[in-house]
Amino acid sequence: MTCNKQKTSLYSINAIILLFFFIFTLFLPANLDSYVIMYKEQYYRLFHVHYNQYPDDTLENIFWLEQALKANFANPLYALARIETREQYEKYCYLFMMHLNLKMVEQYIFLANKFNKRYAYFFNAPWRDENLRSLDIAETYFEIARYYWTEAVSWAEKARERRFRFMRLEQVQFWEDSAFRIVEQGTLNYGRTLDRELARLNSVREQLQAMEWPEN
Repeated sequence: MTCNKQKTSLYSINAIILLFFFIFTLFLPANLDSYVIMYKEQYYRLFHVHYNQYPDDTLENIFWLEQALKANFANPLYALARIETREQYEKYCYLFMMHLNLKMVEQYIFLANKFNKRYAYFFNAPWRDENLRSLDIAETYFEIARYYWTEAVSWAEKARERRFRFMRLEQVQFWEDSAFRIVEQGTLNYGRTLDRELARLNSVREQLQAMEWPEN
């Protein structure tokens, strides 16, 4: 998939998500309007992990994370970590952006796996075309996840610059650990995961394309 096609797919999916939540908000109680959500930290608090990750749950999380990515940071007084210097705040911003993008990667992988088909059995032949369309959707979501992974790596590298190496933000230590695992260790690598999933998807696609169902 080319970069332009990837961006077009991303815009289309975001439009679907926005439409979904426009309809959803029509049914919210009116008194919720008194709470104004403006900043990254506020939107991030609306993101939550569901025990069962249904497509609607994943779309909801993607929506809130997208809003968080686009919103401004709150005043450092309201940051999710204790901030005392400009340098700490700069690192905090880099880590936060990395974390938001990582969460987007995870959510799009969840969404892709709702459409992914991991095996092609001979008895799938009558529904070959439907399965192929499902694989196309899964592939699109995996490629969007790759876009956010690239963004996450970029922010992690900024957060791991030499001037920040001995600076610790204890309240977001998990974010610190993620940046370390991405940049130094390489043990957190969604790029490798996506390569593996897409290779398997293409293998299943080829098997489905080769199928023929005998006529009775």
